[in-house]
Amino acid sequence: MDHTSYIEISKSAYRHNIKYLRNIIGKDVRITSVVKGNAYGHGVETIVPLAEKAKIRHFAVFSASEALDVFNVASPKSDIMIMGYLNDEQLAWAIENGIEFYVFDLNRLTKAIELAKKMNKPARLHIEAETGFNRTGFEYDKLPDIVGLMKDNCDHIVFEGLCTHYAGAESISNYYRVMNQIREYRRFVRYFNRHGLKPNYRHTAGSAATLTYNQTIMDMVRVGIAQYGFWPTQETFIYQFKRNHAKDTDLKRVISWKSRVMSIKEVDSGEFVGYGTSYMASKRIKIAIIPVGYANGFSRSLSNMGRVLIRGRRVSVVGTVTMNTISVNITDFPNIQPGDEVVIVGKQSRLDISVASFSEMSSQLNYQTLARLPGNIPRYLVP
Repeated sequence: MDHTSYIEISKSAYRHNIKYLRNIIGKDVRITSVVKGNAYGHGVETIVPLAEKAKIRHFAVFSASEALDVFNVASPKSDIMIMGYLNDEQLAWAIENGIEFYVFDLNRLTKAIELAKKMNKPARLHIEAETGFNRTGFEYDKLPDIVGLMKDNCDHIVFEGLCTHYAGAESISNYYRVMNQIREYRRFVRYFNRHGLKPNYRHTAGSAATLTYNQTIMDMVRVGIAQYGFWPTQETFIYQFKRNHAKDTDLKRVISWKSRVMSIKEVDSGEFVGYGTSYMASKRIKIAIIPVGYANGFSRSLSNMGRVLIRGRRVSVVGTVTMNTISVNITDFPNIQPGDEVVIVGKQSRLDISVASFSEMSSQLNYQTLARLPGNIPRYLVP
């Protein structure tokens, strides 16, 4: 059954991005592909096999339900790491299936050890350090309790990682705060080392830190939005561009979003288009109806502001974005017909609509626009 829109995922762009990131971090650093939020809207079932073909064997998600989605499509040789929510039942499932998980409070550490003993399977732990983000993570003064529990139960745990997350590595305005976090993290590392506990992986860097702070690249990096071809911010792009002195090393967008013209009609001068009175035709116009609306991830705030590409032309959204449709003004392009391809995000002929421009018009972050793309939009791999 045809859908009203579809997403294309470029294999060559993804391979390029992984190669680009590998050149930055070096060949011996492990890349974790962050695929939370349905792989940032790109589709877990599409991205995980694609990442595995690029020799990535470690995937990070937020919750157990997301871990299950990855578990169902990943190779048995790949590892999965849960960075966020886990209840006790899900914790047991994770241990049973060898799923790694963050530990950021004593209750989770105690329960994990209890379950590991009962199930006779090791709990694969990543201890999260609180270094200044103030979300989750152990404070430094809790380390005696943590280390004591870990040393007393070393046969029931695997110390997979010691991790933290930076608060604002995407902006130079946060430089002082990030440097303080790096120093605090190193304090945690020294404490564990003094007590004979060494993690398999030290990991602190997400996409932004990986691209802007070399000292945060340790044994592993957690790459989210950068693997999909997006810069966390303009500042990270500028830093890398100046460092590499070459545009052809730029990240390449993996995703395109397309639909088709559903119907065409004419609207007389003085008539309104769509709900309410947000757009009145000042002359007789021709509009095309596109079967994509806010239920499909096309923000309602793009009413009378959004753009799409049809037949290599940029055409404007007129009227209010509805749940299932948008209307675009094609008065000056009489050759447009029902069934014509519509590019919502991506390239057509010489023109391009980026996720960044799409997001800016709707006052959203790239992350928001991507994560809000519904899972039921089909994703297809293209060369």
